[in-house]
Amino acid sequence: MIDLSFPTPPESQQAESFREQVRDFLATELAGRTPLQRVESWMGFDAGFSRRLGEQGWIGLTWPKQYGGSERSALERYVLLEELLAAGAPVAAHWIADRQSGPLLLRYGTEAQKQAILPRITRGECFFCIGMSEPDSGSDLAAARTYAEPVDDGFIVNGTKLWTTYGHKAHYMVLFCRTSRDHEDRHGGTSQLLIDLTLPGITIRPIHDLSGAHHFNEVVFENVQVPRDALIGEMGDGWNQVLSELAFERSGPDRFLSTLWVLIELIRALQGRDDDQSRIAVGRLAAHLMSLRRLSRSVAGMLQRGENPTLQAAIVKDLGALLEQDIPDIARQLVDTGRADAAHRDFFQVLHYAVQQVPAFSLRGGTREILRGIIARGLGLR
Repeated sequence: MIDLSFPTPPESQQAESFREQVRDFLATELAGRTPLQRVESWMGFDAGFSRRLGEQGWIGLTWPKQYGGSERSALERYVLLEELLAAGAPVAAHWIADRQSGPLLLRYGTEAQKQAILPRITRGECFFCIGMSEPDSGSDLAAARTYAEPVDDGFIVNGTKLWTTYGHKAHYMVLFCRTSRDHEDRHGGTSQLLIDLTLPGITIRPIHDLSGAHHFNEVVFENVQVPRDALIGEMGDGWNQVLSELAFERSGPDRFLSTLWVLIELIRALQGRDDDQSRIAVGRLAAHLMSLRRLSRSVAGMLQRGENPTLQAAIVKDLGALLEQDIPDIARQLVDTGRADAAHRDFFQVLHYAVQQVPAFSLRGGTREILRGIIARGLGLR
């Protein structure tokens, strides 16, 4: 029988005490940061902030101390992420390495890989990008064509990765690729490689988004020679490894807090208004936010217990993207955007930024269609 339950999130007084420490740190670090800067949190790249967070011991929070971690609980890590996003901290520099690439290496990496990479991540000195998406494949990860040909001393890699967030600032990529062409199963013959992005033959080209910002990239591999010890885990087990990695990517508070600052500024813009439409709309958004927080904290508890909540994470990500896209939409209905005034300048700036970003929210981490296919299969409906 399929277990689709979201267990009650465990209580942790230790985690709540930690919350106060994080808030005090952020109150000082982010003093003077504008609402527009805060709404960019998820995509805000600030290497200096990441280093200072590392000095606190707050990157790799749950990792073993032998690799630079602090051996705190998954619930404390959840509190940290929640507070960083709610405060609008610029987290993009260390985010991917902390969230999924580091945990992947902890689970599947060699001891040499762990010793070489993980302490640098925890210090906020080593940044990662994800080599999953490819041209003409959408979010169908099994359609990957990038090929790492096994040779005597390693691999020769050819192919292209697309929508690679902050690939131009990253030190390493975790590359999902094919290492065999002899499998009829689309998921077979895939592996993951740890790629040093300074290797010859790698070209990183910018992709500018709707606002003109440069977050995304096209990364092209042309006969790139990768050493044998770059293999992560087992040859041919890439599909199973990447599925476990995606559970970390899809379940966190980043999947429903991206437009929180639109809601905050909306409430400020509505001050003084006493009408049912505003109260009902804001109340409904708050209820959805609290429900998603409960589901996401439940997944954090499952991860704490060593479970693999792939299905639950997909549900959180899908519902979270819907809420993130609803908030700017509803804000535009409640406030006359044709009458921008100085009193509501912060609201309109934040809303303008969010409106340009929300189309990507149902793409990143897996498109809505892919996620719902995962959910349907998990429920035995496909």
